Amino acid sequence: MMKLPISKRLLLCADLVPPCDTVADVGTDHGFLGIHLLRAGICRRVLAADLREKPLASARANAAVFAVADRMEFIRSDGLHNIDKNAFEVLVLAGMGGDLMARILADAPWLETGDKTLILQPQSAANDLRRFLGERRYAIEVESLVRDGRFLYSVMRVLPGRGRALSPGEQYVSPALRQAGDPLYSQYLARVRQALERTVSGITQSANPADLARTPYYEQALDETCRLSPRITPIEAGGTQ
Repeated sequence: MMKLPISKRLLLCADLVPPCDTVADVGTDHGFLGIHLLRAGICRRVLAADLREKPLASARANAAVFAVADRMEFIRSDGLHNIDKNAFEVLVLAGMGGDLMARILADAPWLETGDKTLILQPQSAANDLRRFLGERRYAIEVESLVRDGRFLYSVMRVLPGRGRALSPGEQYVSPALRQAGDPLYSQYLARVRQALERTVSGITQSANPADLARTPYYEQALDETCRLSPRITPIEAGGTQ
């Protein structure tokens, strides 16, 4: 079988997808995630959507090479606008900023009262995404980490209607991640703290009123993360979110 050039980041996304009939991969790019899901037997069908035609053409070509084109539907869509909400059970958003993910989800409020499973992998602004999820009562059921090249990525499995608002610190390090015993947790926590320390240092020296207004948020997030244990094993974590 021909080897699929799929990244560790996308493989972790695939690992969190529950067995299902249809996955909607929004922002599909080259289509490798959907192709892997089909070849691994995790789902029967994939809706591969992207805003631009060029990535869709690439995904079509790759699907043909890996002999799964008959089980993939290619849709040009801004977020979920052109996707039938009854046509899939699992939604994947991977490889885009957390703020863009929040916008896509906000534009599909029907997700909040449904039973879809969401797999979310933000490239940036993960705290903004977690804040949005909490405000809309999405629950981060599972959050895992992966190192891909020089970067640490977080992938979340999210369910609607079961969550609560998250504190500033929880928006940076979710309860699900704290409880997971992930081997990369200590490194991730250290990076979060360093980033927050730089942010607090920068905005406290700013003359911009908007920056100063956000100071308490970042100070609280830093205080909360500094009080977290750097290492949590599955036994120590106990329980679930």
